[in-house]
Amino acid sequence: MVVAAEYIDKEESDGAEAAGRGVTGILAVQGAFAEHAAMLDRLGAPWKLLRQASDFDDSIDRVILPGGESTTQGKLLRSTGLFDPIVRHIAAGKPVFGTCAGMILLAARLDNDPNVYFGALDATVRRNAYGRQLGSFSGTGSFGGSIADFPLVFIRGPYVVSVGPRATVETSVDGHPVALRQGNIIATAFHPELTGDTRIHELFLGL
Repeated sequence: MVVAAEYIDKEESDGAEAAGRGVTGILAVQGAFAEHAAMLDRLGAPWKLLRQASDFDDSIDRVILPGGESTTQGKLLRSTGLFDPIVRHIAAGKPVFGTCAGMILLAARLDNDPNVYFGALDATVRRNAYGRQLGSFSGTGSFGGSIADFPLVFIRGPYVVSVGPRATVETSVDGHPVALRQGNIIATAFHPELTGDTRIHELFLGL
């Protein structure tokens, strides 16, 4: 999926300011946030980028944590003041969707990193688990029992080492988990936003 040049400078969707409620906040301190914004525009769903704490206002009722570099994102979450409002959002049981680095930020345990960020998803995840040969690959899979034949695009995706009892495996590749769900949390090791298939984003918007 190629994102139009307009997303370089676009900070929110048309009508997001007037929406009042029901806006998706997309973490935009680093990483592939524009692709998620483009996907939400395709679905007619209001969104705004979250770059600093003041961006997280009362209109935000769901959050996307995009792919990128999780260590950098973790540091910037702290320095921008966005960490605490997102913690409160997750603690309130509101919807959150993490892709790739977003899965790392959500995981309760990292087996090769002493840092834990939001610690909300009952899983152990390994950062940078795939080397160059398996750094990027694609395939197809299902998501839960509702979405079949979904394109799976991996770019140095995190490796799910183990899944605790509070989370469920929604997608597997060769018998290994690559997408998890826990209540209103969805986390994928792959990148739905890089495909033309909107179904996982639609499921997220329906939470």
